[in-house]
Amino acid sequence: MSTHASDPLAALGSLPGVADAVDSVRKAVDRVYGHRVMRRRSNEISSEAALRGARGSAALSGADWALEEVRRRTDFSADAEARTVGAALRLGAEAGQLLSIWRQSPMRVLARLHLVASGDAGIPGGTAGTAGTGTGTAAGAVADSVGRPRLDGETVDEPLVDAPLPTPSEVAGRLDGLAELIVAGGDAPALVTAAIVHGELLALRPFTSYNGLVARAAERIVLVGSGLDPKAICPAEVGHAEQGAAAYLAAFEGYLSGTPEGVGGWIAHCGRSVELGVRESTAVCEALQRGAA
Repeated sequence: MSTHASDPLAALGSLPGVADAVDSVRKAVDRVYGHRVMRRRSNEISSEAALRGARGSAALSGADWALEEVRRRTDFSADAEARTVGAALRLGAEAGQLLSIWRQSPMRVLARLHLVASGDAGIPGGTAGTAGTGTGTAAGAVADSVGRPRLDGETVDEPLVDAPLPTPSEVAGRLDGLAELIVAGGDAPALVTAAIVHGELLALRPFTSYNGLVARAAERIVLVGSGLDPKAICPAEVGHAEQGAAAYLAAFEGYLSGTPEGVGGWIAHCGRSVELGVRESTAVCEALQRGAA
């Protein structure tokens, strides 16, 4: 018996191209999990996937650093790009700690993600945020906005997305609706849920900063927490960056259109991103097998 009538996310599985994307992703994930290196060195693959995923997410938010620069750097406070990379790295490390909370309280997780991304901008006198000087009124305003949805009159710093910004009241209503769907669970494939969470957060931009990073971290949490990628070795962020900002924005425009083709295209784009993340981790497995990494 179909539950699609009461499960809007599951119903999206019938959109154009979505079933094929779900099947393709499942097969790709199964292949990399079957790699013999995964049996004994999965922790190394997971760590490398987190690093590469953070690099990819930061690139889409305007900090397109070489992987070795991300690996080498220890100070991420020097400028806006460095702070973006640092935020992406912190989110990659934090996401795995929030899996058990996500299904019970998605809003709590989103608040935590924004707090982690903002770093010490949430502390008066902190300097890790993208706005303010770290002292005085400006820093206080940054700290006050961390970890909560934006209020009327607050601006949003999101370097990639310039789509019309929903009002704070619309943000609150849609976030509540999204949270209800997550808590209720359902039969939707992990890819579908992850793509919708990602797209909705990008559309709403609920925080004053780091919305893209938070949206992609939430996508990762869904993919890992659903059991599709339990060891977090298939970084969709890598694929989003590899396909490029133009393709990302074009697919996102489809999501915003609300049409079956547009939403289906966004889900398929996210699926392709997961597959490219799988390809990246497969290459890491092969390098480890050869003793080259």
